[in-house]
Amino acid sequence: MIKNLAALDNGPVTVSGWVDTVRDQKKVQFVVLRDESGAVQLVNPRTTDAEGVVVADEPASTISTLSQGSFVTVTGELKHDERVKLGGIEIKLATLEVVTVAIPETPIAADSSLDKRLDWRFLDLRQPKANLIFRLQTTFEHAMRTYWIDNDFIELHTPKLMASASESRAELFEVEYFDTKAYLAQSPQFFKQMAQAAGFGKIFEVGPAFRADPSFTSRHSTEFTSVDSEISWIDSHEDVMQLHEELLVAGFTAVKEKHGEEVLALFGVEVTVPSTPFPRIPLAEAKEIVKSRGYEVPRDDDDMDPEGERQIAAYVLETFGHEFVFLTDYASSIRPFYHMRHENDASITKSYDLIFNGTEISTGAQREHRIDILVEQAKEKGVDPEEIEGYLDFFRYGVPSHGGFGMGLARVLMLMLHQASIREVTYLFRGPTRLEP
Repeated sequence: MIKNLAALDNGPVTVSGWVDTVRDQKKVQFVVLRDESGAVQLVNPRTTDAEGVVVADEPASTISTLSQGSFVTVTGELKHDERVKLGGIEIKLATLEVVTVAIPETPIAADSSLDKRLDWRFLDLRQPKANLIFRLQTTFEHAMRTYWIDNDFIELHTPKLMASASESRAELFEVEYFDTKAYLAQSPQFFKQMAQAAGFGKIFEVGPAFRADPSFTSRHSTEFTSVDSEISWIDSHEDVMQLHEELLVAGFTAVKEKHGEEVLALFGVEVTVPSTPFPRIPLAEAKEIVKSRGYEVPRDDDDMDPEGERQIAAYVLETFGHEFVFLTDYASSIRPFYHMRHENDASITKSYDLIFNGTEISTGAQREHRIDILVEQAKEKGVDPEEIEGYLDFFRYGVPSHGGFGMGLARVLMLMLHQASIREVTYLFRGPTRLEP
């Protein structure tokens, strides 16, 4: 790998990669070769005859015809030279083998639109910034998984084909399933709670979820990776928030330690490990704070709208120097039937949204585990208990108090790297008008 060359002594090496640039000069040729780990400069002095005329020989002739993106394997002499701007090393070429030739005219450029770049995603992903996104994602997921495993959580892989809706059928994709219909899971919610009834205690899952939401915003997709966790024996949603913030601290710490310098160099962003506890603000209070800043959330909306999220995030950053804030105690009118309500005020739930850099990335709550109350809340929401009979059975045979959250992985990465769209940090984006590549 090119990244390993700097640690080697001067001497013979073999490397492979894509041709990035070619400078075909009269007396010397330079090629910048790139693989997934970095880039290195190749040097090929031109051969001349006794009269100083350049002789057409190899590998000079091949280099003169190289197109950007062609994949080659080269051998040569590695030389450390601090005058070389690209990493302080170069390779003096001995041989060059063209493994595959790229079409000279590339379909995308640096100034191509995002949609055009997504059409040619495999080419778009060759850039170092894109490569870093997915190495960073790997580190982030690994750190979360390490936290879970070190704290005795069980990893689950829940089914993505469901017989009935878990929340709103309006947001479900319906698919043919032999002689009946099935739905693509918009959340592993019911299955996470089933694990609590089964006595698993603490579980997590990182897997796909689907939302039939015809939204074209920069933060929505129809298929996304959901990070979910559920725990038993909680006293309130505060226990869930504590789990959530500890998990994020573990992830951000790992990213900063392993990729912080690269993120700063390529994205101009300094990864900040959040301090705990994260600020917590009841939703009603947050709306008043936003109003005092000159923006009023629409009165017919019990939720916090996107501008309200940006305003409260700005307030928290100014007041607490924090990029995260838990908005708590959401109205029961906009929360699912399985969210537990406060004992002294049934109009609000023991739930939260987590806002990161002005955008909601997660919803969490304590779940209602008492079957009689659960049935009544389902009816109140217009959910027919007979349609969720299998789910309700979990609570008829003894289930502990529990709660959890679901978090969009791509949103976290988008906001961590200060990217304008979730499409930039999703390997292959799926939206209302995109099913390819």
